[in-house]
This record gives sequence, structure tokens and C-alpha cells, in this order.
Amino acid sequence: MTYLKAKVLGKPLTGWRLRLYTIIFEADTHAGRLFDQTLIAVILASVAVVIADSVHDISNRFHDWLILAEWFFTLVFTLEYAARLSCVRHPWRYVFSFYGIVDLLALLPTYLALLVPEVAVLIDVRILRLLRVFRVFKLTAYVSEYHTIGQALRASKRKIMVFLTAVLMIVLVIGTLMYVVEGPVNGFTSIPTSVYWAITTMTTVGFGDITPKTDFGRLIASAMMLLGWGTLAVPTGIVTAEMAYARNAPTTTRTCQECLTEGHMPDANFCRHCGVRLPAYANETMEK
Repeated sequence: MTYLKAKVLGKPLTGWRLRLYTIIFEADTHAGRLFDQTLIAVILASVAVVIADSVHDISNRFHDWLILAEWFFTLVFTLEYAARLSCVRHPWRYVFSFYGIVDLLALLPTYLALLVPEVAVLIDVRILRLLRVFRVFKLTAYVSEYHTIGQALRASKRKIMVFLTAVLMIVLVIGTLMYVVEGPVNGFTSIPTSVYWAITTMTTVGFGDITPKTDFGRLIASAMMLLGWGTLAVPTGIVTAEMAYARNAPTTTRTCQECLTEGHMPDANFCRHCGVRLPAYANETMEK
């Protein structure tokens, strides 16, 4: 979300839009923190309602209350969506962003069923429930730990891609070897099927639907299992190292009003990106 706000949306400079932006997109003030906590509670409650509605006994007994709760959550998310669009200078960019699409998916099912009654016949109700459960992704916009994990994954993506490429080559070679050793008579009917076996074995899942029968095949399988233990530790170490680095990085949502770069230290006077003097830092401590 940091990159999205800094490079795309456009932060308003003055007036009520700036105040609303600070509350919705920045969480260092008391109002911003309260907004995030309230939205987290609403999101969790709305997902709980969707889950409860899928249980027939609960749905039959509390159907009217579940419908009322669904409309309440839909109206809350509608007001939040409208507030977000109104306080950014480029609303259409937010509409087509990841969080904008998630916000739209939080609203779409209820209004879709209302505007198009035939949707109950054309679309299975499970699809609508799936769209409603997408609301859980809205949590990533309000919990700072999600941003830390996201930064760590983005920083380590090249290393992880190299690692996955190496794993892909291993399972391709071993899968092809098992296809030659075991053959169709033992369930290894094709190279893709053998590669599937290699993936499930390396990841220590081992569904058991395909197993080697020859001694040489079991030897290869044993090597794959042992290799899988060591393989699982590699991406964990990569991401953990990046998360340790991100933990020491600036954690504020302080934003430069000129270039919209976020993450300045509380005592910074100038933007670390463009050098423009920063406005006064608004946080919960200063409000008291």
C-alpha cells in the first residue's frame, strides 16, 4: 500500500480531503488508528456472518438476522469505499488498484443480487459467498504486519525465483528419471504425472496415490524426501532475513506532500526522496 499511495493515488494538500486522507490512509493518529481497528472488527464480523450463513441449521433459524447483518456490512463498506474515492486526487487509479478491487468485491454480491434478481438462478449462491469472503483481504490494508511481510516478500522475490527455478529443474529431472525407472505399470504413466509425484515428495506432502515399487525407485524417493527437508529451509531463511531488515526500517506512515514518499522518521525535516521540507508530523502523541 505504501507504493500505491506514494506513486499513484495522489495525496490532497489542504482542506477536509487532507484530513480524511490522513484518517483513512495514514494510521499514526488516534483517529486513523481507531478507523483501522473499527474496520478490522467489521471485516471479521462480516466474514463470520458469511460462514454462519453457509451452515444450514444456522441459516434456517436466523435467516432474517443474517440478511440484515449482510446489508449493514454492505452499507458500511459502501461508505468506506466512497470516502476513499473522495479523498484521493486520482480516484480511478484506486478503483483499479488491488485494494480498490477488493473493496468492490466486498460490495458487489449484495447489490448484484438486489439489482438482478435472476442472479439466484444464474449464479450458484456459493459464488456469492466466495466473493463476500474476499473481504478478508481488506485486512491487509489495516494491519501493519501485513506491510512488513509484503516488503520482505518483494525484497526477496529475485532470490525466491532463483530458488523456485532450481526446485523446478530438480523435480523435472527426478520426475523424468522415475518415469524411466518405474514406468506406467507402477503408476508413473507420463512425465507430468511423475513430476507431480516429485513435487509432492519434495514438499513432504506425500499423498500416497503414486508410490515407487522397485528398489531403485524407492532409493530415489528416499533421496527426494531428505532433500525436501533441506529445501523447505531455504525460502524461510530468505524471507526471515528480509523481515529482520524491514523491522529496523521506518515504521511511520508520514508522507511527503510533494512526492508522496512514505515512511519518514518522526524527527525528519526534509523528504529523503525529493528534499522538500516536510510538514509537521501528525501522530497520536502530538494530538494529546
